[in-house]
Amino acid sequence: MNALSEQILSELRHLLSEMSDGGSVGPSVYDTARALQFRGNVTGRQDAYAWLIAQQQADGGWGSADFPLFRHAPTWAALLALHGDPLPGAADAVQAATRFLEREPDPYAHTVPEDAPIAAELILPQLCGEAASLLGGVAFPRHPALLPLRQACLVKLGAVATLPSGHPLLHSWEAWGTSLTTACPDDDGSIGISPAATAACRAHAVTQGSTPQVGRADAYLLAASRATRSGIEGVVPNVWPINVFEPCWSLYTLHLAGLFAHPALAEAVRVIVAQLDARLGVRGLGPALHFAADADDTAVALCVLRLAGRDPAVDVLRHFELGELFVTFPGERNASVSTNIHALHALRLLGKPAAGTSAYVEANRNPHGVWDNEKWHVSWLYPTAHAVAALAQGKPQWRDERALAALLQAQRDDGGWGAGRASTFEETAYALFALYAMDRSEEPTGRRRIAQAVARALEWMLARHAAHALPQTPLWIGKELYCPTRVVRVAELAGLWLALGWGRRVPAEGAGAAP
Repeated sequence: MNALSEQILSELRHLLSEMSDGGSVGPSVYDTARALQFRGNVTGRQDAYAWLIAQQQADGGWGSADFPLFRHAPTWAALLALHGDPLPGAADAVQAATRFLEREPDPYAHTVPEDAPIAAELILPQLCGEAASLLGGVAFPRHPALLPLRQACLVKLGAVATLPSGHPLLHSWEAWGTSLTTACPDDDGSIGISPAATAACRAHAVTQGSTPQVGRADAYLLAASRATRSGIEGVVPNVWPINVFEPCWSLYTLHLAGLFAHPALAEAVRVIVAQLDARLGVRGLGPALHFAADADDTAVALCVLRLAGRDPAVDVLRHFELGELFVTFPGERNASVSTNIHALHALRLLGKPAAGTSAYVEANRNPHGVWDNEKWHVSWLYPTAHAVAALAQGKPQWRDERALAALLQAQRDDGGWGAGRASTFEETAYALFALYAMDRSEEPTGRRRIAQAVARALEWMLARHAAHALPQTPLWIGKELYCPTRVVRVAELAGLWLALGWGRRVPAEGAGAAP
């Protein structure tokens, strides 16, 4: 076990040291399909088309059947990219996708779900319209509840001549942009850190003969493609770069596992903390250096800096305060529970009043006492782990029997946890982080129940652990579900490390002596 613990710490150290390359994000069906469609030339992209076809599920759709809300955008996009494609299998894939969309229930028939994918109101009507013009007469879902939202957004955009680089709406430019004057590339050459938006803008630049802009877009798309680790040029991620989000969440995760102050990780943590400290400006931080600041990334950065002994100004978080809530981005359609969880954690770490935010977090539990109405992650285990840590912060006697009972009851027979049909390593790690925070103030009976659950989880994790494995399961909500690979891998390793040393760890942040 000690050898495995050392191996885990070594891999964590390696992951942290890599986080200066823009970030690692798994491949995206939606963005790859859009990029292929906008390019309009199969030559040189046969492998990317073959990859796209290979991702189709047996029922004809793309994306996990466990989470149907997130299947429409990738399926529409893949259908459009493959329509008329001469490559083997493309015609059959289009037929199967058409049948899938014809019979799939429309989740936007009457209302818009709280956890709808990013920019669904702009993207899905656009894709639906394109498909209808290509395949007229097919009884596709029409997503009527999204139409007034799209129209209102287009009216607002029509009143703006241009948006500054990194503006949140540029992330979905492919769904509304019609002129290069509205698309301002950032210093990385991206339009809104989105491969799809950048590919759409590149197509406009080609028609207008803007060679420099085409070159910058090509360089960005090549770099984004490499970030997927797929080895296939033209296969791109859902979002890139994530050079703020990736290190912030990774260090925050180390804290959840009691690893933040581990001596073996000290130098790697110090380097990232120094970068975050230098980058945190008066407006806060966004997911990437050249993207708009938001409350979520700002709050997690504040947590990390405070945990490292810095004294960051809480004023940067106040920009996002709206009454008792924190909005992720100004003007967002609905508030994010996890953003407010992170804001609560930051406020408590900084010793600031947080009664309103705490009340909001408490009010957003489900009847079982856990958090499942999250807009950035599809699993209830993610916000629950973070909420437990935030609520327990600075309260040594904090206990929550409802959440503990729900977590223990949700453990599967195989020992893991998962919101879909199978347990996942990532979600099992989140369950362990929550149990770790709860265990400190439990009575002996409760601690025995937790220890038994952890032992079962450890057995499940050990059977599935492989050094330097690449996480594959997309659970994070973007335009479709995606996987920020290093962020997830850090969570997996931290969860396994925590389970390995459960019975002999030091129950404090400086848990460097264990295991």
